[in-house]
Amino acid sequence: MAQHFSLAACDAVGFDLDHTLCRYNLPESAPLIYNSFAQFLVKEKGYDKELLTVTPEDWDFCCKGLALDLEEGNFIKLADDGTVLRASHGTRMTAPEALAHQYGGKPWKHFPGDVGPAGRSGKYYFYDNYFDLPGALLCARVVDSLTKQNNGQKTFDFWKDIVAGIQHNYKMSAFKENCGIYFPEIKRDPGRYVHTCPEPVKKWLRQLKSAGKVLLLITSSHSDYCRLLCEHILGNDFTDLFDIVITNALKPGFFSHLPSQRPFWTLENDEEQEALPSLEKPGWYSQGNAVHLYELLKKMTGRDEPKVVYFGDSMHSDIFPARHYSNWETVLILEELRGDRDGKPEESEPLEKKGKYEGPKAKPLNTLSKKWGSFFIDSVSGLENTEDSLVYTWSCKRISTYSTIAIPSIEAIAELPLDYKFSRFSSSNSKTAGYYPKPPLILSNNETLTTK
Repeated sequence: MAQHFSLAACDAVGFDLDHTLCRYNLPESAPLIYNSFAQFLVKEKGYDKELLTVTPEDWDFCCKGLALDLEEGNFIKLADDGTVLRASHGTRMTAPEALAHQYGGKPWKHFPGDVGPAGRSGKYYFYDNYFDLPGALLCARVVDSLTKQNNGQKTFDFWKDIVAGIQHNYKMSAFKENCGIYFPEIKRDPGRYVHTCPEPVKKWLRQLKSAGKVLLLITSSHSDYCRLLCEHILGNDFTDLFDIVITNALKPGFFSHLPSQRPFWTLENDEEQEALPSLEKPGWYSQGNAVHLYELLKKMTGRDEPKVVYFGDSMHSDIFPARHYSNWETVLILEELRGDRDGKPEESEPLEKKGKYEGPKAKPLNTLSKKWGSFFIDSVSGLENTEDSLVYTWSCKRISTYSTIAIPSIEAIAELPLDYKFSRFSSSNSKTAGYYPKPPLILSNNETLTTK
């Protein structure tokens, strides 16, 4: 495989929307998502009202890459070989001795391995994006509450109530019907929760279009919410930027399902109308599959094998399936690269623009968690009289396995020439080669790591 990647060599450029083209103001959006679930659990399902109160310190629990064992109520952080690096029961961290006793240095029982998707099943759930993470804190606090109420409850069955909360707040009709808390609040004040696209990013999108690239927007958000976000971040003429818009894409199934399982649907007034036997022309569609999309791209580009790159923030929904099932190039938006520098959050606005001190703010979700340590590496206790060793996390390994490159934001590359040659992740490059503009500080400082 070539050691470099260039956008100039791509025929089509696809984008996820949430946390990719659309950057959220995490200290505001995270509490909103948390509250949308917590209010539902307390008011509709009778859970403890304590769930409604969150302190700034509570947010330190959030760390991408954690898995929740739904039956045991345990959160775990995995090493690249599937062994458990850290764990908690609810929010209570497991001591090293108990960790060794419980997991014994063996791969976790639900470990999906190197080639499987970061699966979600009735037994476990992986948290890998910023929509998910507030739910991790809520589920951990639910486990705390149930353990306290029921004298050390050992097995749990709350997940069905979380799913009901998702349905209530985020079902397809929720935006139109003003259901729940999330959509009404975003509609009321979108500028509080999302950042507008910087001018260099808008210019870059137009530059890609002028260079003859087919531009795709592929999002699992529904069409009405997608329109609200895009008009806010890109302007009312945002549809001029994209040749094809696909909403309610139901990723990762968009990439993994057969066309017969997941046809494209036409849309009228944000309602799905007619299932299509194939995709014949550019436009705005719902659901669909990568196979039919690729057939259309062949016609649009005049190439037998058009080269596609897809930008996304979720390993589960975007990067793994686009690479594994469709063999597309993939660019991972990794905001941990923004909050990585010595664990200090990046300022979202100049200090002189900030108001008076308003009390402690929640820790931005892209900064280092004191409870869970680095998203990228962690230490493993050595045997007696031996030093601890550093190992890659499973999340970190998946980045270098399935991403072409990883960047903190689209803005980070928007002013580069389209033919800029990025060093890519590959077996022939170093494990940090694909991070742009630079690797995470913690990886730069620990170049020689143990691969377990």
